[in-house]
Amino acid sequence: MRQEVRYAWTTATAALVLVVGACTIEDTSDKRAADSAAAATAKGTVEMSPSGAVASPQPAAGAPQTTPGTGSMGDAAAGTTPATGNLSPDSVDVGRTSKATLLPLASTRIEVDLNAKRLTVFDGDKQLGSYRVAVGSKEWPTQTGEWSITQVVWNPEWVPPKDESWADAEKPKAPGAADNPLGRAQLVYDPPRTIHGTNEPQSIGKAVSHGSIRLANADVVKIARQLMESTGVEKDDAWYRQVQQNRTEKVPVDLPQRVAIRVF
Repeated sequence: MRQEVRYAWTTATAALVLVVGACTIEDTSDKRAADSAAAATAKGTVEMSPSGAVASPQPAAGAPQTTPGTGSMGDAAAGTTPATGNLSPDSVDVGRTSKATLLPLASTRIEVDLNAKRLTVFDGDKQLGSYRVAVGSKEWPTQTGEWSITQVVWNPEWVPPKDESWADAEKPKAPGAADNPLGRAQLVYDPPRTIHGTNEPQSIGKAVSHGSIRLANADVVKIARQLMESTGVEKDDAWYRQVQQNRTEKVPVDLPQRVAIRVF
């Protein structure tokens, strides 16, 4: 009889130990889960995928939503001036400036001295050519700064700028039109500001533009081809002859490398 009692007592004791151990394990697990939940709340919710893998952290409720490459930090990293909706007086394709940092930097570069009214093309430290330009007037000065030329436009069109009193009575000018102020070619660096040809060759060497940089048509054509060739755009002589002869057709060419430009 005593042996049966002792056996029952031993069995009950063992069961009690198992129950206490299980409770301890559950309490520890619950504490770890609570700690993990608190950390997730502080840093952003962590979700589990169906496979059990940890998914990308999600912002906590009320946190500002951001998109990679946008916002003030994205603009600063890009090193570019946001393009405006007004494409005139240098009518260009929107969006080229934002793509500048995605392109490798070419060895060719351009400097524009506003006081000397001169544009100089370099390959590294070697000067390739220097040209007289027209720049902005005192009322409409050319902006100084550093950008990248990312597009050449042959036979550009001109659209009068909105909200500019001097252009109220102006009408758009088609590519190749005799009164098109953009001339034969256009070098896009900071839309709407560009370097372009002119239908007023007598203005070269003067401060008379509405902020753009004007070159003689022969000079802008030469530089446009030079930038295309130096950045790896493969076109033969026949292509250049055709694009210059067919002046009524606008032909934009995106450069595969960006050409640094400094205006000072």
